[in-house]
Amino acid sequence: MDFRYSLPANLELDFSAAVTDWEKGKIERLWARDASLWTNQDESKWLGWLDIVERQQKDLEKFRALAQDIQSAGFQYALLLGMGGSSLCPEVLAETFGQQTGFPRLSIVDSTDPAQVRTAEQSVDLKKTVIIVSSKSGSTLEPNILKQYFMARMKDAVGGEAGKRFIAVTDPGSHMEQVARADGFRNTFYGDPLIGGRYSALSNFGMIPAAVMGLDVEKLLAKAKIAVDFCHSTDVKKNPGVELGLILGVAANAGRDKITFFTSPPIYDMGAWFEQLIAESTGKQGKGITPVDLEEIGDPDVYGNDRVFAYVRLEGADNAHVDAAVEKLEKAGQPVVRLAMRDIYDTAEQFFTWEIATAVAGSIIGIDAFNQPDVEAAKIEARRLTDEYQKTGKLPEQTPIFDDGKVKLFADPKYAAVLHGGQDVGQPDLAGYLRAHLAQLKSSDYFAVLGFIQSDREHQKTMQRLRHKVRDNKKVATCLGFGPRFLHSTGQDYKGGPNIGVFLQITTDHAKDLAIPDEKYTFGVVIDAQAAGDLNVLQQRGRRALRAHLGDNVEAGLVYLADAVEKALR
Repeated sequence: MDFRYSLPANLELDFSAAVTDWEKGKIERLWARDASLWTNQDESKWLGWLDIVERQQKDLEKFRALAQDIQSAGFQYALLLGMGGSSLCPEVLAETFGQQTGFPRLSIVDSTDPAQVRTAEQSVDLKKTVIIVSSKSGSTLEPNILKQYFMARMKDAVGGEAGKRFIAVTDPGSHMEQVARADGFRNTFYGDPLIGGRYSALSNFGMIPAAVMGLDVEKLLAKAKIAVDFCHSTDVKKNPGVELGLILGVAANAGRDKITFFTSPPIYDMGAWFEQLIAESTGKQGKGITPVDLEEIGDPDVYGNDRVFAYVRLEGADNAHVDAAVEKLEKAGQPVVRLAMRDIYDTAEQFFTWEIATAVAGSIIGIDAFNQPDVEAAKIEARRLTDEYQKTGKLPEQTPIFDDGKVKLFADPKYAAVLHGGQDVGQPDLAGYLRAHLAQLKSSDYFAVLGFIQSDREHQKTMQRLRHKVRDNKKVATCLGFGPRFLHSTGQDYKGGPNIGVFLQITTDHAKDLAIPDEKYTFGVVIDAQAAGDLNVLQQRGRRALRAHLGDNVEAGLVYLADAVEKALR
């Protein structure tokens, strides 16, 4: 495997010391599943991913049989209903490999935004669609209500054959296993209870969707096995996973606690998977590494001294622009790690290498790299709000701190006082509040835009414009996430990591809501509850968070908000 790096002198010294330490038996302890490498709690119970590749290679026939069944049935579309670790690997595979001849086109449904759910339904012909419900615990809200919705729609389309159009991927004994049995699913495939969701890419949660879309699963696993073999080496210089993890951990402890991903264009979506793996694994107990994905590469002068840059390069792609920009960063003294891919099937090598690296970085930082306490906190808060809606028929109302008829702003009383105090003399306006909010950013902070809205091309474009204006003006790292998917990944770091984030949450009215069969609440109510729960937990953690609520014309509201941000930065 081709792994290279360049580090500033001070990091090189700390890294060399960490290499010496890990070559004194710690690599062997990792493979022996020694929990004392982390916090000596239950970490050893979450290391089933270490040997999943070999176990999968002994069970290749199930992937061949599934692929043959899907092809013979003539399905043209496949929808995967899931969240976080259950959906991000399949998303990377779908975006990287595209549709395979004779197999269905795979799309991911990982949103509760009613417009996005409706768009997903309208993008397929359900009579020619197979649906994968992917949920490790089987109790996660989003996959369950998405399954309820699409099962009802599938019954409308094909009647009593609806169950045979569904496949479940879930842990043994889960609620979803019971649902699959009761509804007569086509197949149920099992996860490993000893593998957490974000480490599950090479388990059935990643490989079953790969088989459905017609990928060569045997080749993927063979590529992953190359990484497994390298990562067994007790010589760190020959072990890219441990080497990468030591760099990330040592850098984070030295204040370079943000990792920015650059990729070749054909593999752009890999950053989304890296992002959730690192954020959910390391962001806790006031420590962590904040991942920065899809931030356009800039000149060295827009970056501070709080970053590490990772460049995953696919040979044969149009890499000239990124190559030149990364070389500038190296010459400017920024730490850069480079990982080379010879072909897109090397994606599987990257999965395993980064899993090892993340586990090692967690050990260096001194946290449990396998739990997610603050993700659970946000889930509990959202469930509390939906339960309240079931009883009262409404969500709790809040009073805006500002309303100009186009955008309403919300903050808790303590932070609202800070924003009021930061206003210029005269009548407060939207730009004034945003200026006061952005003035909270310090050089070591990051700015995160969290949109509980439909993730489509136009919305992404406007939000990207907004984040880059902040980066270039404030010289800070910027993040962009769409709810509720980020709640299951980067949301852990935002709430449990160091208090260095300044957050702009974006919510909206729903021009056309969508009912959920057998529930009193709608998709619109669910995403509103999730946004409120997210904001509540951020505020409980003392984060600097401001909510901007748009009307039901999301595109126009976003442009208006982005223009106000630009004005605030002048």
